[in-house]
This record gives sequence, C-alpha cells and structure tokens, in this order.
Amino acid sequence: MDYEEILYDVSDGVAVVTLNRPQKLNAMTARMGAELADSMAEADADDTVRAVVMTGAGRAFCAGADLGSGKDFAAGWGGVEREYRRMLPMQVRKPVIAAINGPAVGAGLTWPLQADVRYVASDAKLAFAFVRRGVLPELASHVILPRLAGLSRAAELLMSGRTFLGDEAVAYGVATQAFARDEVLPTALNLARDIAVNAAPLPVAITKHLIWEGIGIDLDEWRRREARLFALTTRHPDAREGTVAFFEKRAPEWKGSLASDYPDDLS
Repeated sequence: MDYEEILYDVSDGVAVVTLNRPQKLNAMTARMGAELADSMAEADADDTVRAVVMTGAGRAFCAGADLGSGKDFAAGWGGVEREYRRMLPMQVRKPVIAAINGPAVGAGLTWPLQADVRYVASDAKLAFAFVRRGVLPELASHVILPRLAGLSRAAELLMSGRTFLGDEAVAYGVATQAFARDEVLPTALNLARDIAVNAAPLPVAITKHLIWEGIGIDLDEWRRREARLFALTTRHPDAREGTVAFFEKRAPEWKGSLASDYPDDLS
C-alpha cells in the first residue's frame, strides 16, 4: 500500500511504522487510523517481518484525534477505513513495540496501549483525554488499562482524563520503561532487532496469542460493544461542547443528564 500519513519501512526483520504528520503533532485523522490498521496487517502477513516498532515523526507520538475546526468531534471520520485492511497491534502475530517519543493523547495513547511493549520518553505528556472532550475512551482501553495499571489507577486515568508524564506511566504500569527522549526509538529498535535475530517466530507468535487470550475477555466483542457506546457519546451535544471548550481554552459547560441520557442497555 502507498500511505499518505504514515511511513512504513522494513529493515533487518523489523517493520517501523511512523505516524507522519509532524506539523500537526501527528494528530490522528480517519486516514491515519486506517493506514495504521493496514500497516499492522501488512507486517503480520510478511514473513520477513519478525517485530514491529511504532513511533511518531518529530517531537510527538500523537496528539490525539485531529479535531479540525473544533465544531464537531466526529466530522470527517468514517468511510475511509473501507479502503484498507484492518488489524490492531494486539492481533499482529509478531511483537509490537511502541516507542512513545513525545506527547500521546487520546487515540494517540489507546493505540500504543494495544502494543506488547511500551517505551516512553520520561517527560512525554500523556492523557486519556476522552472524557474531557465529552466522549468515551475506546479501543478496549476499559479492559486493557485495568490489567496493566490495576482497577483504581485505571479508573483515575480514564475517568479524569488528566495529564501525566512518562515516568508516572511507568510507575503506574502503563509503560514498560522510560528513557530520555532521544533514547526511546533506538532502545525500541534494539529490542526489536534482538527479537528478530534471536527469538523463533512460531513460539513468539503463540506466546503473544496466549498472553492476550489470558485477559479472559473476548476483545473483539468488547471493541464492538465499546464502539457502539463511543458512537452514542460522539452524537451527544457534550462531544461538541468538549471540543469547542478545548479550542476556546475555557471550562466546558456540560449538559448531559444521567436521568434522561443514560442508555437503558449497556450490553
């Protein structure tokens, strides 16, 4: 595939996937998300690829969803993904290592949350900021994060949407190790190359499958359920208010009512 918003390169058994909108801090568009998912399928299908590294061009990993004008959170999303294959990092039959070299917010953090290993810059600013934009966290983060950080810490991060640094991400279990910013990608590449040379691909693939299966939940079904509820929140007026308030640098004025807006069926 020819990609417009990511770079894909294979060398010495390692596929490097680079989010490539540095002028926008690699903010994620529908196309970027579709290309990322396609690149995972490409790496999975290529027997010469033994490990995958994800990183961001420039000084950020991914600043979250590209909110455009700020008038509509969901504007411009949907449809383009039909042009691409779809596979998520946890589904790739090779180790996926996230090299979080700078800010990672919203979708820019739930994507690497699905990787097998996360190396992060010590001073990188991270946030599951969804609730501060009036929407639901996605990509099975409600399942994965509690397994990594524990229930209480996951609740704090997901329900507050607060910003935290790379060092705290390691302390919380969200990231594997923290390094100086310029050491993150080289360290990830060193691990990927070591795996590519010294680890047999078949037992590595089976090990990865068993690790993710050990979560004990059907993640495909969970993502479908979560996506339906995510769509419900993006249609609510609070999704627009959260985005507009962010751009206007003011406190949001939430209108959502649990008495009248809370869905009858969460299953």
